[in-house]
Amino acid sequence: MEASSEQQKKSENSSSSSSSKLLLYSYWQSSCSWRVRFALSLKGLPYEYKPVNITKGEQFSPDFKRLNPLHFVPVLVDGDIVVSDSYAILLYLEDKYPQRPLLPADPRLKALNLQAASIINSNIQPLHMVSLLKHLEEKVGPEDSLSFAQLNIEKGLLALEMLLKDFASRYATGDEVYMADVFLAPQIVVSTTRFNINMSKFPTLSRLYESYKILPELEASSPERQPDAVH
Repeated sequence: MEASSEQQKKSENSSSSSSSKLLLYSYWQSSCSWRVRFALSLKGLPYEYKPVNITKGEQFSPDFKRLNPLHFVPVLVDGDIVVSDSYAILLYLEDKYPQRPLLPADPRLKALNLQAASIINSNIQPLHMVSLLKHLEEKVGPEDSLSFAQLNIEKGLLALEMLLKDFASRYATGDEVYMADVFLAPQIVVSTTRFNINMSKFPTLSRLYESYKILPELEASSPERQPDAVH
């Protein structure tokens, strides 16, 4: 009885929160922001886009610092709840808005999705952040900075290739788009377009991206479709 009451309360809270529009602080070229836009699109959740131009230093404004003292996008505001970091945001959305789940019920597949997302979130993207590469470029030069990024991206993609090759179908862990895919799709785009990574080394990931490219939710959340995009 308690479990049923708790589930009903959670459903009521979710319905109440969904009536007020979410706010997403985002930068169009941020792959971390793209993950969240992709997830929101998959879940069918409307939100207000709040651009933060990190090339102009808007992330260092006092107002944004109150949202995220680390000065990173994305940040999601849901009423009086503020969540930063894309991984945390997706877990929050999964808990608060369970429609169109991004984590499978099967424990093994759920763990695979969380592991794949964590590899990208913790071991790939932080090592090619613009701020880090700019610092390296000033210290060792642009060529070594690029090589550093490429080395770490390929290392992470190889780990993902090995992790997913025996489980991947149309998507990373089956025939449904889950959290691993939400993290993978933007990362593959960034890897190829910004860092010239040869994806032929990663046949499973390359095949997955062919499926991602035709997803309307990925297209709608893509950098070029954002209101702050510079063409």
